[in-house]
Amino acid sequence: MREPGLSAPESLVSRTNGDTNDSPEDIWEKMKMRIGSEAELAEVLRIREAPVFVRGGGTRAIVPQVGEVLETGALSGVRIYEPGALTLVAGAGTPLAEVAAVLAVERQRLAFEVPDLRGLLGRGGASTLGGVVATNASGPRRVQVGACRDQVLGVRFVDGTGRVVKAGGRVMKNVTGLDLTKLMVGSHGGLGVITEVAFRVQAVPEAEATLVGTRGLEAGLAALRAALGSPMDVSGAAYAGGRVLIRVEGMAGSVAYRSGALRARLGGEWDIVQGAASDVLWAGVRDVTAFAGRAGNVWRVSVKPSDAAEVVKGLAAEAVFDWGGGLIWLLAGPEVDVRAHLAGRGHATLMRGVGRVFQPETPAVAALTTGIKAKFDPRGILGPGVTG
Repeated sequence: MREPGLSAPESLVSRTNGDTNDSPEDIWEKMKMRIGSEAELAEVLRIREAPVFVRGGGTRAIVPQVGEVLETGALSGVRIYEPGALTLVAGAGTPLAEVAAVLAVERQRLAFEVPDLRGLLGRGGASTLGGVVATNASGPRRVQVGACRDQVLGVRFVDGTGRVVKAGGRVMKNVTGLDLTKLMVGSHGGLGVITEVAFRVQAVPEAEATLVGTRGLEAGLAALRAALGSPMDVSGAAYAGGRVLIRVEGMAGSVAYRSGALRARLGGEWDIVQGAASDVLWAGVRDVTAFAGRAGNVWRVSVKPSDAAEVVKGLAAEAVFDWGGGLIWLLAGPEVDVRAHLAGRGHATLMRGVGRVFQPETPAVAALTTGIKAKFDPRGILGPGVTG
């Protein structure tokens, strides 16, 4: 914490026309809250005493804005890319589209299928890597490769005291700080401002195919669980609008065999959609396009897949199921109390609407959260309201 009377860092003073009588808050105003480097970010957070709201591309934040906006989009650029090692390191402000273009040259991708929620949340702008990591944004392929958290090899960030912290590395066998890396992923900016991320990337498969069938809710979800429990290496399992979607990816011969084997194993009528048409189906699931532009509260609910059908019974809401039923997107009126309906059977986040964003924490978890927050942000200037 800044000692009383401590002057601002020299580099910040020099940017305020040499007026050394400026208070830290005056300096902040003249900085216009646009951060140009990690060192500058550290200096600003070291002297900052009021809350800030961190924004990269402005496409993913779901917590209310508290404090002045701290723009980090300038912390961008791919720093290291080693296609043979399947690793990439880039600044947190790097647009996701830029990373995708770089990877596409080598027919590689971020494996966890990042959702584009701009339509759902009514946002513009361009998604950045920092926002992806801060929200642990993970799409349908999570059932095969894990979440964003599982593909992040390391991070650099500046905590609420202005300390620069490096956790993890560029290879999985380097486990130094691995737990700290995982702690930062999904922290919504409440523990530190991410400045750089190292990812493990994946080769784009030669082919993909999606089985599409029509089933009732319970039969459809049972088909998803059966597919995921098979040895066919399913990379997508979703149910929406009465349609069951099951995806396999890989070498063309393998995809043909596995899709046929799944159709035989599951029984009933199935269409097989391939290539670009399959991509379109999964983009709709990934981005929850069924709810985009429609009135109502949008909830993201995590449950045991085997509980998914029971959880939505009697609930006045429209549902889209992903991850074999483990993730449920709900569109409901503002009068619907989703958390009360869950009655401890799941975890609900209010993605869009008026109300408490995160699931309230149990006393034990709240105590742990408070202790961690005190270590990284003792003044409480980062992400007020992020905790449950």
